[in-house]
Order: sequence, then structure tokens, then C-alpha cells
Amino acid sequence: MAMPAGLRNFAIVLAIAALIVLVPGGGTGASFAMQAIYLVFLGVLGWFAYTAYRDRRAQLFSLGTARRAVLYAAIGVVVLTLTAEPRLWVGTDGKIVFLLLLVGAFYAVFAVMWSARRY
Repeated sequence: MAMPAGLRNFAIVLAIAALIVLVPGGGTGASFAMQAIYLVFLGVLGWFAYTAYRDRRAQLFSLGTARRAVLYAAIGVVVLTLTAEPRLWVGTDGKIVFLLLLVGAFYAVFAVMWSARRY
């Protein structure tokens, strides 16, 4: 009788977690693996952004200089806010600033998209 796939996958994850806990230096190896996965994730996001830019370049240039500047500034605010996230989450004021920056940037992107669809 075959083991269900969900149970097999759970057993694999449990075995890997046990190796990390029991093997000396496992925490360092796990930290290295997480950093490698994070870098791959950032690379995929960069590739996606480049591909989306390349596919929509004509639409971006048809926005006009002012709207395009607002769009790029909003994207820059999101990137810088996410970069500063560990420092901003220290206190309550930082959490409020973090959320306000993200909401403001997403509103700017939405406003640019909305105005581009109307014209």
C-alpha cells in the first residue's frame, strides 16, 4: 500500500527539520540555505520586473513624463520601504510610517493606472 503524498511530504520536511536541529552547525547551514533561497527569490522578482517592463515599454512611455515619474517614484518608495522594514518595525511609530508609505505608494500606482485608462 502506497503512502499518501501529503503524509510523505510531511515526513520529508520533518526529517530535514530533525537534521537541522540534531546535526552540529545545522543552524548555520539552515541560515545559509534561507539566504540562498532569498537571493533566488529576489532574482526571480528582478527578472519578472524586467520582463514586465520590456513587454509594456510602449504603454509606459505613452503615460507621459509626469505620470511615469510618479509611477517610478512610487516603485522606489516601495523598494526603500521594504528595505528599511526591519528598522521601521522596531516601534509603533515606525509601523505606522511603514504602512503609510506602502499605502501611499500603492495609491499613487493606482491613480496613475486609473488616469491612464480614462484617457
